[in-house]
Amino acid sequence: MRSRRGSHGWRTASQAGTDHRADLGPSTRGPCASTRGPSRACETAPMIRTATPDDIPVIHAMVRELAEYEKAPDEAKASRQQLHEALFGERPAAFAHLAEEAGEPVGFALWFLNFSTWRGVHGIYLEDLYVRPGARGGGHGKALLTELARICVERGYERLEWSVLNWNRPSIEFYEALGARPQDEWTAYRLTDGALRELGSGD
Repeated sequence: MRSRRGSHGWRTASQAGTDHRADLGPSTRGPCASTRGPSRACETAPMIRTATPDDIPVIHAMVRELAEYEKAPDEAKASRQQLHEALFGERPAAFAHLAEEAGEPVGFALWFLNFSTWRGVHGIYLEDLYVRPGARGGGHGKALLTELARICVERGYERLEWSVLNWNRPSIEFYEALGARPQDEWTAYRLTDGALRELGSGD
């Protein structure tokens, strides 16, 4: 599962100078988060937690895996250092949660804040949502989205948005089963590489 860039009339809030990391909520979420001891059910139940700097290698690896799944491995150019700076630098530009199964990371969600001039409040734009093949069907993708929806509700954000590749029917059906609806009236545009440099240089 993957979300593509393009916030359709929203602007990112990462440059506002506000660190929203402090109010991300509990470090772990899941059906066994409050149990007093391990159980067979809890060993495989989805567990969602906030990412830490130690998670950068596995997040970087899963970004690469996601690019392979999307048939675009050469487009995933971000380094571990860039991810560390974006997630844990002095002014974080993005945030991440990990899904774990039996104590092992099996998926992640990477997201940032945007802002709606129509609603007048922030929202969450989900940049990446990925679950490793061996863990799919275990509820991890839904658990990650549930945690982001919880953050939205808790903070008064009114939108949780993402994009999906048109050919990814399993993900589309999954999202629509959750109540998400495609924004068919919008077409995403992007400036990058040479076109971006040309426009930015004023030529």
